[in-house]
Amino acid sequence: MATVFGWDIGGVHIKLAVVKDGQLISVEQIPCTLWLGVEHLHDALQVTVARYGQAAANARHAVTMTGELAENFASREDGVRTICKETCAILGEDRTRFYSACDGSHFVNSAVVSLTQHWPWIASTNWHASATWAASQRANALLIDIGSTTTDIIPLVDGEVRAPGFTDAERLARGGLVYSGVVRTSLMVMGEAPFAGVQHRLMAENFSTTADIYRLTEELHPDDDSYPASDGRGKSAPECRARIARMFGRDAAEAYVAEWDFLARYFRERQLQMFSEAIAQVLSAERLPTSAPFLAAGAGHFLVPELARRFGHPCETFADLAPTDSEEQKRRAGVCAPAAAVGLLAATCEEW
Repeated sequence: MATVFGWDIGGVHIKLAVVKDGQLISVEQIPCTLWLGVEHLHDALQVTVARYGQAAANARHAVTMTGELAENFASREDGVRTICKETCAILGEDRTRFYSACDGSHFVNSAVVSLTQHWPWIASTNWHASATWAASQRANALLIDIGSTTTDIIPLVDGEVRAPGFTDAERLARGGLVYSGVVRTSLMVMGEAPFAGVQHRLMAENFSTTADIYRLTEELHPDDDSYPASDGRGKSAPECRARIARMFGRDAAEAYVAEWDFLARYFRERQLQMFSEAIAQVLSAERLPTSAPFLAAGAGHFLVPELARRFGHPCETFADLAPTDSEEQKRRAGVCAPAAAVGLLAATCEEW
């Protein structure tokens, strides 16, 4: 069985899963500031491939993406075509295929991507790859992938992906996509919060992000906290509190430590409520038996057990489904679910 490199090309990360003989042997997340220029993608791919040497040169490469949404592209179509071109240039056109959600799960070459009518089936379908592989393991479940920036909520029914909509626009409207995550989401989207007995409007500035919340609650794994803090300073608890205080136009010294930590828990609850509303919307259209688990994935997988409890469902993890004997690789596969899924799906393809 050929070695497969599964790539998930995002706007802020590249996620890579290496599959050999049907087993995940390596999973990693690489920062890549694609939105600052496509050369950042080129360089990140080149450096990563060089680290793997001959193994990468001889492997199949399966690619999925969301990076076409980056603001440096004129359109999503332009983004898909550009990412296709750059990945083929580094990985090898004859060895590279792109995940397509057209008529089920399969992979297409760059010539198919170039067809005017096909690019929408490739754009932002990394969630579909995750759900397709997960459905082969759990016939009925609700896959919830809470990432650094976005959250996907995808019903799996009788072994099929029953997503509420297909495009990002459709999924945003129907609850399947929530543009909120556990690292990069600015706290200003929360609107207001209680402080000293007053419901306080927050400053509309990116002074603090959700990463500060989950650093203070000690739930965010350091490996998943790869981007700089919003002010470029450190990530210690006092520095996180200082950034949260800025959202109120204050300094951290104006309140006790416990007050800022209380606000971190408050913002955590607000985000859970946001996810709960989207889950309720999705489940109102696609009923699942209460025995069907919520399947936790992404850097924010630690929030899913509480969401499952609120809806009366059991909880399992994408990581525990991952075929590997390494506990660390399991953890990483759960965080990088689309890369793991696209690699595992490609490993079963007889034609390339």
